[in-house]
Amino acid sequence: MPDPRGFLRYDRCEPPRRPADERVRDWAEVHRAQSPDEELRTIREQAARCMDCGLPFCHSAGTGCPLGNLIPEWNDLVRRDRWAEAADRLHATDNFPEFTGRLCPAPCESACVLARDDHAAGVTVERIERAIADRAWADGRVPPRPPVHRTGRPVAVVGSGPAGLAAAQQLTRAGHAVTVLERADRLGGLLRYGIPAFKMDKALVDRRLAQMRAEGTVFRTGTEAGIDPDAAALRAEFDAVVLAVGAGRARDLPVPGRELAGVHPAMEFLVAANHECAGDGPTPISAAGRHVVIVGGGDTGTDCFGTALRQGARSVTQLDYRPRPPGRRDEDVTPWPLVPWVLRTAPAHEEGGTRRFEVTVQHFLGSGGRVRTLELAEVDARRTPRGDTFEIPCDLALLAVGFEGVQRGPLLEAFGLVPGERGTLGCDDHWQTATPGVFVCGDAHRGASLVVWAIAEGRAAAHGVDTFLTGESELPVPVRPGSLHLGFPRFPPRRTG
Repeated sequence: MPDPRGFLRYDRCEPPRRPADERVRDWAEVHRAQSPDEELRTIREQAARCMDCGLPFCHSAGTGCPLGNLIPEWNDLVRRDRWAEAADRLHATDNFPEFTGRLCPAPCESACVLARDDHAAGVTVERIERAIADRAWADGRVPPRPPVHRTGRPVAVVGSGPAGLAAAQQLTRAGHAVTVLERADRLGGLLRYGIPAFKMDKALVDRRLAQMRAEGTVFRTGTEAGIDPDAAALRAEFDAVVLAVGAGRARDLPVPGRELAGVHPAMEFLVAANHECAGDGPTPISAAGRHVVIVGGGDTGTDCFGTALRQGARSVTQLDYRPRPPGRRDEDVTPWPLVPWVLRTAPAHEEGGTRRFEVTVQHFLGSGGRVRTLELAEVDARRTPRGDTFEIPCDLALLAVGFEGVQRGPLLEAFGLVPGERGTLGCDDHWQTATPGVFVCGDAHRGASLVVWAIAEGRAAAHGVDTFLTGESELPVPVRPGSLHLGFPRFPPRRTG
């Protein structure tokens, strides 16, 4: 039974952040640590706001959590100070809550019944989730869970991002001999090299990988599947292959001057910055002392924003062709429980720099072969330029304009897999591609999406692989191929009435 007056007794309380002028000088996570007593009191109060609704929209993959996290259950357990049970309920549906508790944009919170009239009033689900996960690790409640019985059936998982790691852990725990193949020098995929350290400490990735190794998962880094080993060798060594290769083919911006030095895809910048943070030497794409312009208003662009500030950029400007969103939900545009189209301010935006809306790049202008200025134009809702163009200084331009699906290569060609119109790989209801024994999950199947969707699809694909190998499976299936998420609108939705 929840606290029937908790949502009346306590207001929503966001996790405290370190001062902006302090955190831009380091790469530590932005949140400020509280005293143990203060943290315990605050989290229990926030959990008490949950009403354990008869129809909890926060559960739904369509409007809330694709993982089907048992949010009201572990909220009530935290309220009653039953942390061990809360951790068990959280890990029952989420392999990596320490990741999602930091990186997920929390569609569950805007689907909360408390957000019905105020989009920002929902239960602080993400904060509670992170607290449960962190406390479970601190208390030693996340031990390795090796399988009791091993099937001996070898499975390869290509890619070590959240989808690949989720599939690998589920299949290892089902008893299969799982090997994860990663082409980079370190494991973690976008968790390692795409997400800045100020959003998630990489030690959390290493800690989870150590647990997976203890369970029996084998990892190989510096391995380009499709080349070494080639597809024939993969089929000979493994009974099933899971493609969790992401959707890393960046969309370009074909405007005059794109070839100038100093114009880079956003992921090139972020990967290089993360290598530098890992101690691999200075980044070749530094923002230090430069006028940085980020083209694109999404999460990747915002990650570039915070990274450029920490590298000592002279100025940082983020461009978005869309109109500036309103401050509150418009029921005629994105009615509850959909994720509202509202202005979202990330911690990075509090640290400096500028955001500009309804503008597009018309021309990269340079001298000496390097970009020096951007020619911009204001645009309407149809992206049609209006008025005269104008210029802003820029000697480092970062293109964060989205992704176009999987990167083509010898592995897909050898397996006879052709990406569809969206650049992604199709599959049947059991996550198997057109090539028998080859499965797909995560961004490679869905397109660039949220970390919770990657984990959900990895867990679901593991069920398909387990069934393929043994004839049946007891692994959970949180989502089906083609599942819709009615959350974050990519464009300003049009009014329907």
